[in-house]
Amino acid sequence: MDRTEIIEWLREEDESRLRGLWERADRLRRENVGDEVHLRGLIEISNHCVRQCAYCGIRAGNQALERYRMSLDGVLACAHVAVERGYGTVVLQSGEDPGLTGEWVAELVSRIRRETPLAVTLSLGERSLGDLRAWREAGADRYLLKFETSNRALYDALHPPLPGTVSDRVALLRGLRGMGYETGSGAMVGLPGQTFEDLANDILLFRELDLDMIGIGPFIPHPLTPLAPAANAGPRTPDPEPTDQVPNSEQMGYKVVALTRIVCPLANIPSTTALATVSGDASRQLGLERGANVVMPNLTPPEYRVKYDIYPSKGRVQVATEEGDRLIREGIEAIGRKVGVGRGDSPRRHAAGAR
Repeated sequence: MDRTEIIEWLREEDESRLRGLWERADRLRRENVGDEVHLRGLIEISNHCVRQCAYCGIRAGNQALERYRMSLDGVLACAHVAVERGYGTVVLQSGEDPGLTGEWVAELVSRIRRETPLAVTLSLGERSLGDLRAWREAGADRYLLKFETSNRALYDALHPPLPGTVSDRVALLRGLRGMGYETGSGAMVGLPGQTFEDLANDILLFRELDLDMIGIGPFIPHPLTPLAPAANAGPRTPDPEPTDQVPNSEQMGYKVVALTRIVCPLANIPSTTALATVSGDASRQLGLERGANVVMPNLTPPEYRVKYDIYPSKGRVQVATEEGDRLIREGIEAIGRKVGVGRGDSPRRHAAGAR
């Protein structure tokens, strides 16, 4: 699928044609990654962040937010809950927080690997190559670093770099691959100023990077950020024609999930929390029927989860209480799928090893 065809699908509104897209993506999902839906337990270990991303509620400039860092023992307790729930992976996520030192994270990863059978995914932002190597040596399996948009000017407008630094997430993703990590990235749908060509380029960049994991979600600005009015205010700089502004809609999210499955058939693709926040829990099943094969229940303790306030209403979906876990599993089974067993390692890696 080339750029022109991707753009045509992104603009497509005919429901009968879109049904064909959903069916194609679902067929490729079944053929390439099977019917298992893997559960990754998300633990939001810190809401400190040194960055000033223009839409994110945990940005450094949000003085209204009560900050926290979980203790090592607190994170380990959540990891043991993941084992009890039958999950194969924990995802340790935070803001870009230097207070999570390289040594502390390495010890945490090492303890999880010693005490549990879980795979460990890290999503801790842009860190030094030394930290990333140390974490890999400690046993981290995967690293998730979203590039958010392939449009460099748009990225810089929304994600100001730290003083004296240049942010190059694509280069960092390639470096992570060289260290032996399974690599994950992703993009937002409907960023102010994002064109359909930009979004098509994002999807093509997923393929170029040969990613193991790809996360897609709609742009949802936090109300205490510079872009809070942007969801309904039209495009911002750089300024496309109004008809070329990508909407941050549920439908557009499904299109990007489906097209990503078609372009990257072996990737692990979650039906994301952000999509469920926009559209309700039923969207999780629709995402799974349109190309996704992963769900990420939130294991963060309630007293911290409410403070990991990256966008409005995030904390109300996919929570891994016993009842929430039961509902997630019932939803998966209701669409004829089954909950995955084991770590759910990258099908792309297995395919490469077989060649």
